[in-house]
Amino acid sequence: MPDVILPALNEAAAIEWVLRRMPPGFRAIVVDNGSTDSTAAIAAAHGATVVSEPIRGFGSACAAGLAAATADVVCFMDCDASLDPAALPLLVGYVERNEFDLVLGSRVARRGAWPIHARIANKALAANVRRRTGLDVRDLGPMRAAKRIGLMQLGIQDRRSGWPLEMVLRAASNGWKVKDVPVEYSERAGRSKVTGTLRGTIQAVGDMSRLLRESSAT
Repeated sequence: MPDVILPALNEAAAIEWVLRRMPPGFRAIVVDNGSTDSTAAIAAAHGATVVSEPIRGFGSACAAGLAAATADVVCFMDCDASLDPAALPLLVGYVERNEFDLVLGSRVARRGAWPIHARIANKALAANVRRRTGLDVRDLGPMRAAKRIGLMQLGIQDRRSGWPLEMVLRAASNGWKVKDVPVEYSERAGRSKVTGTLRGTIQAVGDMSRLLRESSAT
């Protein structure tokens, strides 16, 4: 039974939809990253395992969720209804069959789902990663699946917006087989804390640029 780690910060408007769409046999682990709304209560009421991580940061929430997971295969995805959990079995299948070590959901955005500044930044980042690692990836999206023990052994250090990128960079440096598969990406419920604002995008780009510089120096 795969575990699905869902970092959540004030996602009361979306979390019920996300949990209702969770495929049978997948356990939802909602990591409440300091919400001031009813996110945690709604998650618990719909059967999710709720983990509290008061230290703000996407990476902090992901790390807390990974520490709480027990399944052989773990998934990550946003908890804002932009991604449909129904796509998770496709990603997990590649991992369970040992065909790939890390599978990424490459976002196919519906009209209006992805702000132009975020789309441009992501495209440039993916191109940079391809040049540096040789991986054929088109998106570093938040939906992904991998073996839990392997992820823990990667030793990901970033606790902010750079967590997803560091996972891919460390996977590449460890010789992991990485694949991306297309997943539908819709307009999120509520306002994004990262790509929904120019300031959030700048911070994320800064975090990821730092990781790329550090990876080049090693």
